[in-house]
Formats: sequence, C-alpha cells, structure tokens
Amino acid sequence: MVTSFLSRAGLATRTAGACLTVFVAAAVCAPAAYANNVIVLNSGEATLSLIDEATQQIVGGKTPTGKEPHHLMSTPDGRSLIVADSVSNDLMFVDPKSGKIQKRIENIEDPYQLGFSPDRKWFVTTGLRLDRLDIYAYDEKTATPTLVKRLPLATMPSHMAFTKDSKTVFVTLQVSGQIAAVDLATQTVKWKMNVGDTPAGLWLTPGDKYLLIGMTGEDDVAVVDWRKQTIVKRIQTGKGAHNFRSLDDGVHVAVSNRVASTISIIDENTLTNVGDITGLMPGPDDMELTADKHYLWVTFRFAKHVGIIDLSTRKLVKTIAVGRSPHGIFFFDRAPVTAPNGA
Repeated sequence: MVTSFLSRAGLATRTAGACLTVFVAAAVCAPAAYANNVIVLNSGEATLSLIDEATQQIVGGKTPTGKEPHHLMSTPDGRSLIVADSVSNDLMFVDPKSGKIQKRIENIEDPYQLGFSPDRKWFVTTGLRLDRLDIYAYDEKTATPTLVKRLPLATMPSHMAFTKDSKTVFVTLQVSGQIAAVDLATQTVKWKMNVGDTPAGLWLTPGDKYLLIGMTGEDDVAVVDWRKQTIVKRIQTGKGAHNFRSLDDGVHVAVSNRVASTISIIDENTLTNVGDITGLMPGPDDMELTADKHYLWVTFRFAKHVGIIDLSTRKLVKTIAVGRSPHGIFFFDRAPVTAPNGA
C-alpha cells in the first residue's frame, strides 16, 4: 500500500486546549512582497517555498511553517491562503499573492486536508492521524473557525469533496478502503461503502453526477454513482492514482499517478482516459493550472522538485528544486477551480 510516508509511526502528538489561540506571525518570517508568487508546501521539512511565476525562479529563502504542512486552500473571500499544519495542530494564514504570513490559529487538531462547503457555512478538516472529521462554523468577518462537531471516522480519513448544495461531504478512508458520506446539517455519517485499496483524491463530475476516486493503492479511478452507492466503472490510469485538478475546459480533469509517475487526462463526459503525460519526475501529486490554461504545475513528492507541463504538447518543460516532500501548491493568478477543495 502506497502510504508509507503517511505512516503514523513517529508522528508527534500534542494535546490541544479547548479554545483557539490566534496570534500574528513575527515579521522576521515575512518574505518580500512579490505579486505573483507560486506557493509550495514542503511537507517533509516544515517549510514553504516561493517561486516567481513569471521568471520561474525561487524567491528568497524558505519560510518556516508548522510540522507537516500538507494541504492548503484559499479562504472564501480570497484574502488569505490557509496552510494546514497537521502535526503542529494549527492553521497558518498567508497572503495568497506574496506568501507573507498573516496570522496563525492554534489548537486545530490534526488538520491534514481542509475544505469549505460551497455555501461557505462549513469549514471541514480531516484528521488523518486521529481518525476523525472536524466540522467548524466559519466566520468570514474574522476568518475564524468555531468547532461544531468532532466526528470519529476510521480509518485514516484523507481527502474530501462537497456536493454543490452543501448538504453532504464525501471523505476517503485510506486504510479502510472506503468512502463515507457525511450529512453536514446533522454532522452524522449517512453511509460508508467499500471502494478498494487506498482511496485518496475525490472529484465530482458536472452536476454532481458521479464521484471520481483516485485509487492510490491501485491503477485506476473508481467511478461511483453515490446516490445508489455503486461503483459503475473503473478508469485505467497509472499506478497510484491520487489527486485531481480541473483543466477548466468543461470536459477534462487531470489525475496524478504517484507510483507510475504519470498524469492521466480524464474526459468527464465519457469517463475515459484520453491520454497520459509521461516523462515526469517521481511522485507527481498536487497540481495547479495557470490562468491562460496553458501550463500545469505539479509537485513531485519523491523528487524535491516542482514541474511545469506544457499542456499543448503534454511535455514536462521545466523543473524547479524546492524542499523535501513538496505537496500542496497554489498561485493566486490561476485558472478557476471547480474542485471540491483547493489542494
């Protein structure tokens, strides 16, 4: 099973207090204010790298984060980018353009993955280490989450996707080989279903018709009719199908194959793999799309690099050295995201 780097062995734990503590980060951590920085989370060394999108060069030194920053997401108003420090039990808010640290919120336990419901009412984190889903009410004025419910959800909950009506959040359970559907209004598990070995990334096709699941322990994407709780198809990709990014053309979504070190392009209408991007560095993971939709940026978890793919040729045209185990990636000037989360 391809989850050794997610192993709980050696992960530090910390007892969090009942209340949230907010503090402004020290100015010493603030990088120079560049307008179009690409933000990359180096999960293996607790740092954040900045890359100038135009020059494709590293900007300044690495910025310290909390322990194991894996995923990130823009706030609904777009004023901040939230970095989830899963082992430090905190959220770090940074300027989405410059990467400058704005503030931290402590005592958010084990925030591995994070997401906002489309109606902006709910902020949800998965506790990969603690086997639970934490559901918060979110105050947009203060950019502060308030805990509503801690929902036990075994085993190893990782990625999530929200229905457009904000009634349901789907969560993959990597060790259990299941997905769970959680009712947000009641904060209860509606159902679980078995899907296969190490389910990870999730994606809802247009109209929320099907739920696509990256099967990291296999070589396919499972297509689930979630209303009937039935797998209707498996789309062959490469080994270690993991995470998704819309190509914003109304038809195609990319899925990273972390073991095969390829990226597959899936047609959301025909539910077929229409092509693979090969010749990549080891461990492609999270992806980001430029505003002109010409270039796909990708983190290479096992290679300490970020890559840039020319989508017109489907070739890797540039690699940039970053930190150890790069995971989440974001830039402000990007193609619109219709994803269930921003990771």
